[in-house]
Amino acid sequence: MNPGSSPLLTDHYQLMMMQSYLEQGMEETAVFELFVRKLPSCRNFMLAAGLEQVLDFLENLTFSPDELAWLATRFRPHFIDYLERFHFEGDVHAMPEGSLFFPEEPILRITAPLPQAQLVESRVMNLLHFQSMIATKAARSVLTAPGKLLVDFGMRRAHGAEAALLAARASYIAGFSGTATVLAGTLYGIPLFGTSAHSYIQAHPDEATALEHFARSYPDNAVLLIDTYDTEAAARKVVTLARKLRVDGIGIKGVRLDSGDLAMHASRVRRILDEGELENTTIFASGNLDEYRLRALLSPVGSPPAPIDGFGVGTALDVSSDAPSLDCAYKLQEYAGKARRKRSEGKATWPGRKQVYREYDTAEGRMARDIVTLEGEGFHRGEPLIVPVMLKGKRIDEGVKLDEIRKRTLASYARLPKPLTILDAASPSYPVEISARLQALATRLDAETGAQSLQARAS
Repeated sequence: MNPGSSPLLTDHYQLMMMQSYLEQGMEETAVFELFVRKLPSCRNFMLAAGLEQVLDFLENLTFSPDELAWLATRFRPHFIDYLERFHFEGDVHAMPEGSLFFPEEPILRITAPLPQAQLVESRVMNLLHFQSMIATKAARSVLTAPGKLLVDFGMRRAHGAEAALLAARASYIAGFSGTATVLAGTLYGIPLFGTSAHSYIQAHPDEATALEHFARSYPDNAVLLIDTYDTEAAARKVVTLARKLRVDGIGIKGVRLDSGDLAMHASRVRRILDEGELENTTIFASGNLDEYRLRALLSPVGSPPAPIDGFGVGTALDVSSDAPSLDCAYKLQEYAGKARRKRSEGKATWPGRKQVYREYDTAEGRMARDIVTLEGEGFHRGEPLIVPVMLKGKRIDEGVKLDEIRKRTLASYARLPKPLTILDAASPSYPVEISARLQALATRLDAETGAQSLQARAS
């Protein structure tokens, strides 16, 4: 069994509520929406990712005999009978993967019988939360290092196998060039990149022999690690080796730096390579990198940019180290044909089924503002962002290819207002407006709830 596909990958209270719903005959249509309440520190936008995994989970959601047997020791027989026949039969509307989004905007809506919509909350949030968080982190590196080779190096310190795989996928959507995680290449078709470890160099009797062995093993893709001992001395060995290999038609594609002062070493290595007629040999850097270190290397104050052609970004990306979680929520917005609204202090929701419209300025075609409206309100001046992706438990399309999602994402960056592309918090933030009709609906529901509370106290 794949644990990631199990309906038991949920919170216990989801099953407890389901049993109670069934006992009370509460199986009418419910509408839940997933959204982010606020942006993490220094994030100016979010990037939606993970929808493909959500749809796959919903479409294949059933309870196995072993799962039902385990649940039968904890829940009543009528509930087990219901679960034995369970299939997700709802509709899903969502922003396509790679969409830019902002607080208070629903990125996914599930419309289904209440018990079904309730059960899937935890796993749906789990999938969208993680990949959107990682994709957004990766997008910041892409915007900071335009045109550079960026590779996900984070598997070994990711929080588990699924996290490593989905981080590779999310970062590729955001514009990374590929990953070092082999299974991600197998599953998703993401380009794979790799060089060698310091152990490979150390295992040889000397560094020059190690470099030659690796180059001869990979004559079409020789990228040599040169900082095991003395970085500049190794660069000179690469120049000597290149002359030797040229006789056999082998070229050295690049060198990799993984430690020390990367800017200083890159400058010195670039000079050595150029003087050795290796102007086309690239420099790739790794080692505790994130978007802030990329900015320091490529846009230093008072110094020229470091001559680095590509970067391996690892731990900080795969755990989103500076913003490791999103304040996201999956909330009931309508039940049995009536809009619902949570009024908790600091966690109030906008009721009803919603659409998000995006307007662009006419001068540069950049995003100007978003308007959150009630579905069907018909705000025709903007582009509607939420589209149907699943009807009655079946996908509308077979799935968008990952490369197409990535291409769409990269195109969307050109439409970001320039202040949103920086690493620091933009001021003012991107405007998200709530339509007058949506505000009026919330006010009316508050008044009804208040009247009910007064009546209850009076009685």
